[in-house]
Amino acid sequence: MLCRAACSRSGCVCCLSSTSRKLVPGLGALGSRRKHSLPDLPYDYGALEPHINAQIMQLHHSKHHAAYVNNLNIAEEKYREALEKGDVTAQVALQPAMKFNGGGHINHSIFWTNLSPNGGGEPAGELLEAIKHDFGSFKNFKEKLTAVSVGVQGSGWGWLGFSKEQGRLQIAACSNQDPLQGTTGLIPLLGIDVWEHAYYLQYKNVRPDYLKAIWNVISWENVAARYMACKK
Repeated sequence: MLCRAACSRSGCVCCLSSTSRKLVPGLGALGSRRKHSLPDLPYDYGALEPHINAQIMQLHHSKHHAAYVNNLNIAEEKYREALEKGDVTAQVALQPAMKFNGGGHINHSIFWTNLSPNGGGEPAGELLEAIKHDFGSFKNFKEKLTAVSVGVQGSGWGWLGFSKEQGRLQIAACSNQDPLQGTTGLIPLLGIDVWEHAYYLQYKNVRPDYLKAIWNVISWENVAARYMACKK
């Protein structure tokens, strides 16, 4: 279920391949599953400076991501109760909360591993060759993903994903916390958070400056591992 080559945390939601096009995965197992928890970062809050400062990272991880986790657990508990009661109306009413908070948890769990203090530069190997094949060059890919991310209206994410159906890389944007795979079917490889809480304290409302900086901390090793795992 997980892309183990990209994430070694047991129970992590950073690559839920079985969520494809499903609004809420595993609802039938809600009564027996463990609660979600906030994953640890693989680096210190200040490790991505000067590109993303420690204050942003601390608030983003310990407050925003934590809130998605807590609210997802609350929504799932309410859903379990609604299932036990056979209350379909309540089940339907809880879908938006589960999609929003579940998506927030999935998206951020990917995002943290996509970043690294040793990141930046360009990918190598099969991932680079795939980027060149599907976008013409790494430069074209970088410009296209940046443009898509800048163009997200309000809050959302810019993504590099892999289409198993077409066997190629694709770029997509998702609104709010919509999870890439659950809404488009693309397997997430690289996500760029363009909610203002991801950059405002450092870059104010100048999203393009944040997007220019974030390329310096992209972990191509992690993205490549996700790509190779999803091709199996």
